[in-house]
Amino acid sequence: MATEAGDVSVPESVYTDVHYPAIAIGGCFVLIALVLSTFLILQHLRHYTRPAEQKWIVGVLFMVPVYATESIISLWKPKLSLACDILRNCYEAFALYSFGSYLIACLGGERAVVELLEDESRKLLLDRGDEGLEKQHHSFWNFFCWPCVLGKDLLTIEKFGLVQYMILKTVCAFLALILELLGVYGDGEFKWNYGYPYIAVVLNFSQMWALYCLVQFYNVTHERLKPIKPLAKFISFKAIVFATWWQGVGIALLCTFGVLPKKGKLQTGLQDFLICIEMAIAAVAHVFVFSVKPYRYVPISEYQKVVTETTTEAVMLRKGNNEKRALLERTESKVEVPGTSVTESVQDIIVEGGQTVVKDVVLTINQAIEPVEKGVTKIQETFHHKTVETEDGDEEEVEATELVRQDSKGSETVVNIEESSKGSETVVSIEESVTEKDTSKNDGSRSPGQHGT
Repeated sequence: MATEAGDVSVPESVYTDVHYPAIAIGGCFVLIALVLSTFLILQHLRHYTRPAEQKWIVGVLFMVPVYATESIISLWKPKLSLACDILRNCYEAFALYSFGSYLIACLGGERAVVELLEDESRKLLLDRGDEGLEKQHHSFWNFFCWPCVLGKDLLTIEKFGLVQYMILKTVCAFLALILELLGVYGDGEFKWNYGYPYIAVVLNFSQMWALYCLVQFYNVTHERLKPIKPLAKFISFKAIVFATWWQGVGIALLCTFGVLPKKGKLQTGLQDFLICIEMAIAAVAHVFVFSVKPYRYVPISEYQKVVTETTTEAVMLRKGNNEKRALLERTESKVEVPGTSVTESVQDIIVEGGQTVVKDVVLTINQAIEPVEKGVTKIQETFHHKTVETEDGDEEEVEATELVRQDSKGSETVVNIEESSKGSETVVSIEESVTEKDTSKNDGSRSPGQHGT
């Protein structure tokens, strides 16, 4: 008993000793993350000149305040950790969808992306001169080997991958809440009688597929995305989504194998503390990666207010052994955009962005249901391809075993039909027997052109 009490008290004492210092340190990092992210979001809302792109940028940037806030709350009140985790999981899926939509918007919208992908597909097929590849350019395996040849289907696969993760992540988050209330969730417990390992496996495959779809889409379109420096944006965003998920799984595994104390509050507290630090780093990265500078200026054709900036630099001119100091002036003219209303910007994000999300979710659900409906229909057709209605109104399946043919002279030919299999071929054996009948009693009711079967 003493040993068991000692084993339990060690993790509890460790948690008690580090809890409040962790809250203080984590709170400082969260404050930095909130200040930087809020300032950057407000800057985008104030200079809301490209709504098609910026509404998704705001959705991605808002990920840092959501993660930081729920992590510090969960660290402070461990009882709220599950509710905070649900909020984080739901928003993580939406942020991934927002990033994919941002890339599409930077390419000019869905219609422009479809034209781009179709052009890339035709160009590759013509360069290769591979007729077989052209015939099979809709093959699923080409998504892994030659995504360029898929054309507009690549956009469909990419959107389906992102939306399926958003749906599954949300469903699994609420399923985890229900299982926790029933006492069978077991957060961080890799045991078959708990729901955590099964949900973790499902979400792992779903997330990996969504990220892989995004990577394949980026590989095809990265040349056209060069002006926005997509690699830095992709790495900074993917690091948050990918690292935080595997970080939680890694901590759970370390606790399972005894490397870390197996204490629920210590496990979730360590995850929350690390996220608080990581969000401050992500906020600093976002200031440079998702800068508002490209959205402060627009073409002169839209606004007539021109801002001229003159910069002076000192340079040294060398001629032989003599050096002479000179001043170099450089003048740049830019068009400054008047500030937009933050209220209008938020309204556009909620209304327009919400409509787009709902449309894509409905489209994805229909795409997922369509193969199921086709499969059910095919099964029904298979079971009812040969049915006849009986006198009682019931339906029964009939199989033809013989065929009776009668000619005008009254002789009947009985054809026996048998099927046998030889390898991959089906052999039909036909045996014929001829029977002569006297048709003098039949009053000639049958015309010479009719045959009985």
